[in-house]
Amino acid sequence: MDFNTSVGKLLILGGLILLAAGIAFYFFGDKLSWLGRLPGDIRIERENFRFYFPLTTMILLSLLLTIVINLIRRLL
Repeated sequence: MDFNTSVGKLLILGGLILLAAGIAFYFFGDKLSWLGRLPGDIRIERENFRFYFPLTTMILLSLLLTIVINLIRRLL
C-alpha cells in the first residue's frame, strides 16, 4: 500500500468520526449538556474576564477515545 492510499484512508476515517460526532451533538445535544460541566472542570468568571478549562471532560474523553481506538486496532 503506498503513502497516498493510507493517508486517504485515514482522512476518510477522520471524516466519518467527525460526521458521527456531529450527528450525535445534533440529535442528542440536549442530553449531552452535562459534558463540559463536570466536577473538576475549571471555570473562572469575572466582570470582564472568563476562563474555562474543561480538565475532567478532557480526561474522560481521552480515556473513551483510547478505549475505542484500542478496540478498533484489535479488531483490524
